Amino acid sequence: MSKQYSEITPIIRDYAKQLEGPIDPELYTKYKVNRGLRDLDGNGILTGLTRVSEIVSHIQEGDQRINIDGKLYYRGIDVQEIVDACMKEDRFGFEETTYLLIFGKLPTEKELEEFKEVLADYRTLPTNFVRDIVMKAPSRDIMNTLSRSVLTLFSYDDNASDISLPNVLRQSLELIALFPVLAVYAYHTYRHKNCGDSLIIHPPRKDLSHAENILYMLRSDSKFTDNEAKALDIALILHAEHGGGNNSTFTTHLVTSAGTDTYSSVAASLCSLKGPKHGGANIKVIEMFNDIKENLDDWEDEEAIFNYLEKILNGETFDKKGLIYGMGHAIYSKSDPRAEILKTYVKDLAEEKGRMKEFELYKKVEKIAPKVIAKNRKIYKGVSANIDFYSGFVYHMLDLPEELYTPIFAIARISGWTAHRLEDLISGNKIIRPAYRNVQPRMPYVEMAAREETENETQ
Repeated sequence: MSKQYSEITPIIRDYAKQLEGPIDPELYTKYKVNRGLRDLDGNGILTGLTRVSEIVSHIQEGDQRINIDGKLYYRGIDVQEIVDACMKEDRFGFEETTYLLIFGKLPTEKELEEFKEVLADYRTLPTNFVRDIVMKAPSRDIMNTLSRSVLTLFSYDDNASDISLPNVLRQSLELIALFPVLAVYAYHTYRHKNCGDSLIIHPPRKDLSHAENILYMLRSDSKFTDNEAKALDIALILHAEHGGGNNSTFTTHLVTSAGTDTYSSVAASLCSLKGPKHGGANIKVIEMFNDIKENLDDWEDEEAIFNYLEKILNGETFDKKGLIYGMGHAIYSKSDPRAEILKTYVKDLAEEKGRMKEFELYKKVEKIAPKVIAKNRKIYKGVSANIDFYSGFVYHMLDLPEELYTPIFAIARISGWTAHRLEDLISGNKIIRPAYRNVQPRMPYVEMAAREETENETQ
């Protein structure tokens, strides 16, 4: 394949030169096109209704929009309260959060234990699936391997195309349970086949939570501290759902509306989430901080931090894209509640890991970056740290490989995808069919000989 690719590359490059240029940006204004399904102020266009979650970033007083500290509600319950309760009672909360998102209510103790048992029973892959599917053609891109595995599971399901509610719920719970197994095994296979590492296959334990099982299966000695597992659990809770309009969840709505099967729906959402504009942003935050640490001698010098961030924003250093990663959000203005919650618990983990100096650097960048952006950019709403700002640091402290950062996002977000898919099926969804206006002028068909003559004349 590589030889064929090298031979055809010059031809493809010539083909690429023939592609048309971009559509005139003024046409989008002329025809009042809401690019990206957003209005001119960047607000999402209302395309549906949901009871799964709510994002609050402002209040409306008459004609005045007032930005406020962000809030995130799962089924009407403040996610801050969910995390605080789990920490107060010293228990893991991702399974409870998944139950809440899917069924719309908090489980009783008995219901939660039964739900955990169901997930534990579903953590077993079909016979030889690891050998025949996961270990075939391993890839550094674990998201692609995860998508391939999900689509292949269709073939192991006798009722794969049945979209009745009980069957879709069964399929969804199986996939929620299997995502950690598929992601971790895919990573170990890649490391074994491509990097020469020992092959590690630890079967998941039924007595461990989602977060604990990830660390248990990932690490060669299967050891982890309670603080480590709790920090990962909080990250899973905060990533589990974020409204129906984010790109991957909207993909869930889109493909579900076509009547497709669960495996295809989940695979499509995975393909959306892997995009660096969506699920891969926390890796860029880590890379940016590595660059900052390498280039600043004094991590406490706020003036030096300001000046270096300004260079990053102006595209003079780091990746020269002119972005301070982890800052700003499409909806939140004053604060992203997920970042605020995660920051509270990051400190405990940083103390345990002896990385308080780095944590203090993160806090300083979080404080200084909005000032840098305000000085150098015209902004219409506040700029604050988003969840990617701290989640990458958490994963880094947990010694999680970067290849698993986005898959862990998927491990959490499939709970939200499931809740929205079921809601759509219950509500008798209508196929999503937005409109695109054609701006290509009409042209006559040109006979082959005339085309050749025109080409020769041009030459």
